[in-house]
Amino acid sequence: MDFNTDIAIVGGGLNGAALALGLAQLGLRITIIDASPQAVARDAGFDGRSYAIALTSGRLLQGLGLWDALEADAQPMLDIKVTDGRAGDGPSPFFMHFDHTEIDEGPLGHLIEDRHLRAALAHAVADNPQISLHSGARVTGQVSGADGVTLHLDDGATLRARLCVGADGRGSGVAQRAGIRRIGWRYGQTALVCAIAHELPHEGVAHQFFMPPGPLAILPLTGNRSSIVWSETDAQAAAINALDDDAYLDVLRPRFGDFLGEISLAGARYTYPLSLSLTHSMIAPRVALVGDAAHGVHPIAGQGLNAGLRDIAALCEVIADATRRGEDFAAPQVLERYQDWRRFDNATLALATDTFNRMFSNDNPLIRAARDIGMGAINALPGLRRGFMREAAGLTGELPRLLRGQPL
Repeated sequence: MDFNTDIAIVGGGLNGAALALGLAQLGLRITIIDASPQAVARDAGFDGRSYAIALTSGRLLQGLGLWDALEADAQPMLDIKVTDGRAGDGPSPFFMHFDHTEIDEGPLGHLIEDRHLRAALAHAVADNPQISLHSGARVTGQVSGADGVTLHLDDGATLRARLCVGADGRGSGVAQRAGIRRIGWRYGQTALVCAIAHELPHEGVAHQFFMPPGPLAILPLTGNRSSIVWSETDAQAAAINALDDDAYLDVLRPRFGDFLGEISLAGARYTYPLSLSLTHSMIAPRVALVGDAAHGVHPIAGQGLNAGLRDIAALCEVIADATRRGEDFAAPQVLERYQDWRRFDNATLALATDTFNRMFSNDNPLIRAARDIGMGAINALPGLRRGFMREAAGLTGELPRLLRGQPL
């Protein structure tokens, strides 16, 4: 096969762009194919979206050369407070408090706004001579052969690559064309997402407040602002989202509380339905999946993007090591190493977020008592508490080099 790129990445969002930058460090020719006219927006305005970037994910961004462009707009996440209760009643006396000073590595992570992360990735991709961007076109055909994969695009172009990576989200066309099936279900919940300005400083503390309809996350941004991810039943969320801004805030206030003073909206409001999605496989002949294309989880722990970045770090390392050994980096036995590395972690994360959501998003008095006692017990045991903190920071398990702050 006559290749016109080494690796074709379908999907130009956060995962696709980050993967391209990692693979470009290996001297490979990378092509990003994205259906949108521009793969990532360089000058997007503030829309309220943000990501909780775990400590190890921050190391990866630094290894990709992005941290200098992000650091000034990244809010350190110093503490996490987890409480349980009902709207307007205040939190239960049982809680979990994770303090970053109990681990040696520093902040548990950073909150970074979507607009800043996308802009940094866009500029880095545009400046990298190893990366080509084919935007405004969709893949209509995908054929894997013994030596490579051929992609046919709806603008008439044909790409021939050694490997095709699907970074094209939960409805991944790459996965469908490769015959990869998935399991999943809707939660009957919708997330309401916005940014809030508040009178008092947040001190770098992230809050997770569990209520019967679903959790409310209050995530600190730079300045006196916080990002809100607020889960309600589908019907209730639709009714709330139909309200004007003042009425919307009136519904939020008893859930939010007054610990940060008066609040106001500081960006657009939007919603998205919550579901779980997990593929039966992360690989197929000449195909690999990363991020939401392989696994989509409930945002209850803010781990969706972090899981995708862990996929990227592992795939980059597997390809780097195979290349140095003179192997075909897209051979079945090489891609199996990637899947073996990531599949258990992703399945465990999906199970954990699903279990937590079902356990906390209900008003059964026996379950409420059990979970409150459990939170109190975890908070009272320093060793167990530190274990949870290390997990949240991404410090557990077999970490790829990029997540350890080491070069590929």
